Amino acid sequence: MEHIYANLTASISEFKRSPSALIDKSSGETIALLNHNKPTAYLVPAKLYEQILDYIDDKEQLQTAQLRLKDKQKAIKVNLDEL
Repeated sequence: MEHIYANLTASISEFKRSPSALIDKSSGETIALLNHNKPTAYLVPAKLYEQILDYIDDKEQLQTAQLRLKDKQKAIKVNLDEL
């Protein structure tokens, strides 16, 4: 059995019938959309989606910074007061 990563679930049919009502019912929580009792998609609130994208972007920037710190031969010395 697949794990469902949401407290709320709805069938695809229920979503098709009344998407707005389903979103209102969720009170801002993620909804797992099920097809034959298996998760097929997740409805994620816009704010949470934006936070996820910010997190991914921050993580990518951190990885880039860490890689660049390892290659000190390419480093350029700067004075913060001059920036």
